[in-house]
This record gives sequence, C-alpha cells and structure tokens, in this order.
Amino acid sequence: MEASRPGPRDRLGLAVQRAIGRLLSLLWVPAMVALMRFGLGWRIEGKAAARREYRSLWGDGHGPLLVCANHLTMIDSALVAWALGSPPWFLTHYAALPWNVPERRNFAGSLASRILVYLMKCVPVTRGGARDEVAGVLGRLVHLLGRGEAVLVFPEGGRSRSGRVDVENATYGVGRVIGDLPECRVLCVYLRGEHQDGFSDLPARGERFHVRLAALRPTSEQKGMRRARDLSQQVVRTLAQLEQSHFQARSEALR
Repeated sequence: MEASRPGPRDRLGLAVQRAIGRLLSLLWVPAMVALMRFGLGWRIEGKAAARREYRSLWGDGHGPLLVCANHLTMIDSALVAWALGSPPWFLTHYAALPWNVPERRNFAGSLASRILVYLMKCVPVTRGGARDEVAGVLGRLVHLLGRGEAVLVFPEGGRSRSGRVDVENATYGVGRVIGDLPECRVLCVYLRGEHQDGFSDLPARGERFHVRLAALRPTSEQKGMRRARDLSQQVVRTLAQLEQSHFQARSEALR
C-alpha cells in the first residue's frame, strides 16, 4: 500500500487546520498540560533531559522528524508531547508540536471531541479501514513531514494488548512513511507509568511516568513491502530495547 499524495484540496485543508489550531493554541496547549499535571496529578520523570534532546534534534534541521512511541492509553500522544516540550516552547515552535493519528472511532462520539481532535493537530484514521483511506492518511503524514512538521505515530498500530512492545506487530504504514522520505529521522519515545501493567483508556490519577528516548535513521536495501516491514521493525526493535532498559532500571531501583 503506497502513501497517496494529497491533492490541492487536502493540502489546503491541512493548512487551514494548522492555522486554526495555532491561533487557538494559547488556550488549548496550556490547558491540556494543566489538566494532566494538576487535574490528574501526573508527573513525568526525566522530561527535562528528554526535552533537551528533542530541542537538539529539532534544531539541527537534518531532515524530517518522525516521533514513534509505545502505546498503552488513548491519550499517549498528549503525554508524549508533554514529555518532549513545555507549553511556552511549543507555542513558539509550533511545527515541533507533533501531529498525531488517533483512531477515528475513539473520538467520533461527540461534536466537542471532534472539535478538539481538529484543533490538536490530528489526522484521524480508521484502523482496518479501506486501503485508499489509509493510504490517504499516510500521504498526508508524508506531506506534513516534508513541510517541516513533526509527526507522532505508534508503530504497533493500536494499544498493546500484552502491555509490552511487540516487534512482530510492526505496521507497514510506518515503514511506508519513512521509505517515502529518504532523509527521515526517527525519534523513538518509550513512556510508561509506574503502575501501568497493561493497556487502558487512561492512566491512573497521580501516575508517575518515566521516559526514554533513542534517535535513529532507518535504512533498508529491501524493496516494496519487505522494505516497509524492515524499516518498521527497526523502529519497533528500538522501542523494545528502550522497554528492556526501562524495566532493568526499575528492577535495580527496587533492590
């Protein structure tokens, strides 16, 4: 399945969506972080170091930047963004605030949720939907990356049912996006709460998260679908290595 390049209408739609989201970002960006930090009592350990690394990668400008993360809850994209930058920094570097790809059915239940998804730099996708629709979403992501926007995806597709990164569950779509952008850099982000044993809709109130990062530039000599799978698996293997480091560090801390 090739990424379908967006036409003029789609490109205009993304530009308008970005402009409206940025215009209102003074409201929704700080509000989202305030809700997570003070309303739900969440904290992220290691976010200062993660933000320094992300700023460094963003600032060097050596190719599009695709953020790939593990996936345990419905709001992981907001948590990852919070780990990578503060509201003031994202307000002055709006392109660095990643676009994300939520499951359409999770947020289609009300007008309010659809408006929020529109404002918060989202390109919804129906997982398991028609090939043309999925290819169109991949094409929009390639377009955004090529325009200098950061994009966040979950290379396992949906939330991990086992609670662990599954290398064999890598989606071809991530590899297609990387393959369409030869200079694409990937930042793997592993974020997990201390009480997260598996997937859920939301983390527990008062949860404390730990974050780990690893940057790579995947390449492959394969062709076609094998190339896409190879590129995707390189990313997921990196996430699996971060996960191993996370649990090793947690085990040592509990001794």
